[in-house]
Amino acid sequence: MPPRDPRELPFGEQASFRRATAPAALQPTALVRPRASAADEAPVRRGRHGGYEPAHRAAPTALQRAVAPLLTTAALVGIGTFALFSGVNGGNPDPNAALPAPTLTVQRVADRDDAASRSLLSRSPDLAAPTASASPSASPSASSPTPSASPSTSPSASPKPKPTKPAPPKPSPTFTRKPAAPPPKPKPTKHVVRPVAGLDQQQMDNAAAIVKKALDMGLPRRAMVIAVATSMQESALYNLASYAVPESLDYPHQGTGADHDSVGLFQQRASGSWGTVQQIMNPSYSAGAFYAVLVTVDGWQNLPLTVAAQSVQISAFPDAYAKHEDNATTVVNALLG
Repeated sequence: MPPRDPRELPFGEQASFRRATAPAALQPTALVRPRASAADEAPVRRGRHGGYEPAHRAAPTALQRAVAPLLTTAALVGIGTFALFSGVNGGNPDPNAALPAPTLTVQRVADRDDAASRSLLSRSPDLAAPTASASPSASPSASSPTPSASPSTSPSASPKPKPTKPAPPKPSPTFTRKPAAPPPKPKPTKHVVRPVAGLDQQQMDNAAAIVKKALDMGLPRRAMVIAVATSMQESALYNLASYAVPESLDYPHQGTGADHDSVGLFQQRASGSWGTVQQIMNPSYSAGAFYAVLVTVDGWQNLPLTVAAQSVQISAFPDAYAKHEDNATTVVNALLG
């Protein structure tokens, strides 16, 4: 008597036990076959899970083994013949003839596509692109043979970008410090000496012009004293014009005189050899003209002041110069410091 619990059976026999103990109503009738005799049963082998499986198909007979290669060869020959005469090779019976380039077939397909596209655009112009586009060119796939060098089918080669030379590095700006500007030269200040010996500022300025001209000419102090004393006597150290010489009134002057055509600090006559009226009205020029004649007098440095001055001026009052010698000396000392 079988055990009640199928789990007590071995794992491989549990399925057989369940089929054997199942009710008849649950047995699949479609799979029930009459049990054949032991001689007619095909050899079986035990499965992995303990069940039984039918054996493999029976081995082919000797006739089948002999006919199988012939059938395979005939099938291959038939397929080759059909491919040859169906136009795959262009109807060329010569098997050694080179096959046409596949690009021709691709071109025909592209031409048909272009014709269809043009026909469609002629019927529906709204489908046209806003901008004209180039017709699609046939591009063979990577697995297809090398396309022929036809300009109509080969893709347009894009121009290679020209190599650009790198721009040379710009030199870094160098900042050079500009040399400092030299300090501006101080403007020469006119040394103004306060009046002495009872003179005013105009007289003192005219005396300074006489002294400076002597310094420029390299003359000693004695020449300065003689010239200042002579101007004190002739024009009281003022630069005088004259109504007798109307031109003298056109130049800067500090008063007018009435001694014929005599003008300037030393009352030098415009009609003589002292120079032009414009030159004589210049204090520096008139002093230089006086010194130029003084240095021509023999021993002028040792002569009395009145004699030296008279030798230059040829005045009607030769002794009048002597009274100004002390004041002239005081003025020259003040100007020379």
